[in-house]
Amino acid sequence: MASYLTGMEAKRRKILVADDNQEFVDLVRKILEGKDFQVSIALDGRTAIEKAISDVPELVLLDLKLPDIPGEEVLERVKEINKDVAVIVITGYGGEQVAVDMMRRGAIDFLSKPIENEVLLSSINNALEIRDANIEDRRFDRYPSLERFFPFLAHEIRNPLHAISGALAIIQRRSDLKDELLGQSIKIINEEVKHLNEFVQECLNFVRPPNIVRFVEVDINEVISVVMNIISHMFESESNKIKILTDIDPHLPKIYANYEEIKQAFLNIVKNAFEAMPEGGQLTIKTYRKSDSPQYIGVTFTDTGMGLKKENLNNLFNPFFTTKLRGSGLGLAICRRIISERHHGKIYIESEENRGATVNVELPIGRRLADRCVKD
Repeated sequence: MASYLTGMEAKRRKILVADDNQEFVDLVRKILEGKDFQVSIALDGRTAIEKAISDVPELVLLDLKLPDIPGEEVLERVKEINKDVAVIVITGYGGEQVAVDMMRRGAIDFLSKPIENEVLLSSINNALEIRDANIEDRRFDRYPSLERFFPFLAHEIRNPLHAISGALAIIQRRSDLKDELLGQSIKIINEEVKHLNEFVQECLNFVRPPNIVRFVEVDINEVISVVMNIISHMFESESNKIKILTDIDPHLPKIYANYEEIKQAFLNIVKNAFEAMPEGGQLTIKTYRKSDSPQYIGVTFTDTGMGLKKENLNNLFNPFFTTKLRGSGLGLAICRRIISERHHGKIYIESEENRGATVNVELPIGRRLADRCVKD
């Protein structure tokens, strides 16, 4: 959330608020400008359409009931002007059904008045992330066959998932959740929607090309600290069963890398380790400078989990190969793409069945090697 809500380094992101309630508009403007967004206002549909052309907003907060043009028509016109614009529909009580229908037509989310500040900001952040991902998804002509299909897959899956989530939110608000069977059914739907969203994101992460402007000095020890903090929240109930040991080299040199990609790779590795120890165990993380190759640093992740069969070791980094009941088979494939292809490092796994596993990562230190990585 921080990347959108604490101010943009490169530019202020543009939001158009289309609503005929002046008091509501003034309040929203104050909240958004306080978060360094660039805000424009339209009190009717005609003005909203004009400002969609002149101001080129990245996101529109669109009231369903404008005084001159129906919200559905404004949505259609705005999307014709700029197919990349994200739209969040604002409804009053009773407008949820129309809002869900507008999500089928291209809106990303809907909010019902009155709207809490944090809910508004969270929805905007999420909508901008989806917008940015959709734009980036169209940049994959360099990828052949199945990989080129992933962005289309993401678009076709994400839209109905947003509609399902919106409809489910209405069901939750209007249902008697004391009904155990109903509550369990809603929980299952939520979990399956989350699972599909994660699968779509993993597909996109697998094919997403490197961004050459993001290679900076990275402290690997710091990345590990951040990853372990994230994991403690992801596996809150399991954390008390898994002991974490660290052997961190305090003098480890920084490397030139894409911070977010390295963090993602390490997160995938640690997540796999936790999932391999459902009954508990120990994870040991070590960082060091390689003595035989001083231009590289090393990181090892050793768990005491279920381990792997010997015949599976050669397939672990293949897309869609998985030994998990519900795994996508893309986690380690993403790790290899990030570490080997984008950073010219190495990743390999040592394991025996019922004797745990060790994931070894080696990454180049110097700027020269990093520069070569982003030019390839």
